[in-house]
Amino acid sequence: MIALPTLAMFAVTALALVVIPGPNHLYIAARGLAQGRSAALASAFGVEAGTLVHILAAAAGLSYVITQSAALFSIVKWAGVAYLFYLGIRALTSKDEQHAQAPEPQPLRKVFLEGVVINILNPKVTLFFLALLPQFVDQSAGSPALQIVVLGAILMVLGLLSDMIYAFTAGALGHRLAAKARALRYFSGVVYLGLGVVTALTGRK
Repeated sequence: MIALPTLAMFAVTALALVVIPGPNHLYIAARGLAQGRSAALASAFGVEAGTLVHILAAAAGLSYVITQSAALFSIVKWAGVAYLFYLGIRALTSKDEQHAQAPEPQPLRKVFLEGVVINILNPKVTLFFLALLPQFVDQSAGSPALQIVVLGAILMVLGLLSDMIYAFTAGALGHRLAAKARALRYFSGVVYLGLGVVTALTGRK
């Protein structure tokens, strides 16, 4: 259905996004610091359950935009490019922030649900689904909604692998996030700017 080169390019783009430490990773690391590996894993699975919400919403809404409105598609695309550049510039110029503060221990069910909510409200994930993912949908390759589900599933698997790494090494990662704040900001800024360029240069198929 989707060409292999397109899938490969999407996987690379998705991987670049999921390696950027963001609210999801910080929450997982913080839970690991506060409650141990079980809570970190619960938060990781909660985060990716939230990704399912993004996938379903994108499949329902973006498929219509892609097939019906070239103008609206362009607005979404260029708004996403602008926001990516904003995130990149902000990351490169902002001051260091405190990372991975350990929260109060909570039941694992609540930890899971908090992970769901954090990911649903994560602007990085929302941005990916609104601005980046549609660039890889080819109308000639079949149903846009189905393509979005497939691409979203790839992102979810890569995200889960990344989250699991944080969950299994939550203590060490939590302290390193705090100690390496400046380096992480610069890395994030460069990746965001790079994704902005990729999105700007990718045309609608």
